Amino acid sequence: MGLMTRALILIGMVACLTSVAHAIAGQATYYTVYKPSACYGNEDHGNMIAAVNSGLFANKAACGRRYRVTCTGPSSCKGGSVDVTVVDLCPGCAANGFDLSLEAFSVIADPNVGRINIDYTQ
Repeated sequence: MGLMTRALILIGMVACLTSVAHAIAGQATYYTVYKPSACYGNEDHGNMIAAVNSGLFANKAACGRRYRVTCTGPSSCKGGSVDVTVVDLCPGCAANGFDLSLEAFSVIADPNVGRINIDYTQ
């Protein structure tokens, strides 16, 4: 293997390692009344949506951001993840807290639980 080939492989490996996103732990609940939202008023943005805590919301800076949310516990997790778009503020959510639409919550967990531990990435 030539020096140039080795250098390209090394650059590729470093690029892959630096692009790995680290999940952040938090908690999620769900809600069922989606409009009006703090971001979009009465505009419809589907039902794979979320409201986030004030820190993540950052005075509407999070509007339209997409997050991948994965249930990590308790045992009511269904496995897998769900992608949601931020459309609202959740003033009652703690730091790293999400209030998912019922439809989004149902993809990853049993809604009867009400609150789950999650990991999320943007």
